Amino acid sequence: QVQLVESGGGLVQPGGSLRLSCAASGSIFSINAMGWFRQASGKEREFAAAITWSGGMTYYSDSVKGRFTISRDIAKNTVYLQMNSLKPEDTAVYYCAAAYRERLATVGYEYDYWGQGTQVTVSS
Repeated sequence: QVQLVESGGGLVQPGGSLRLSCAASGSIFSINAMGWFRQASGKEREFAAAITWSGGMTYYSDSVKGRFTISRDIAKNTVYLQMNSLKPEDTAVYYCAAAYRERLATVGYEYDYWGQGTQVTVSS
């Protein structure tokens, strides 16, 4: 089993920045990729970014590319999502996910574990 705990969400003005963290614990050795998804109120969950655990390869959705950066700290078993130039449409609950397979997957069913989510609100 793997446990994921997100943190770092909050209220930020348009144009501002936030850094989300996802701390993993448990059977970390089994994890080969991690991702960030988000779900706005009344909308379906959507992919934001993914990273392979060992090689650090990354992939982004078009909606966040150039503004968000996913990274990982292997020693701390933590994945980050640096979010810059935030827009009101980035408002959502952000979820961290972990996968056994080493793929930059963009769909939720490719991931095996999920965190509880952290709220990000972009508003003036």
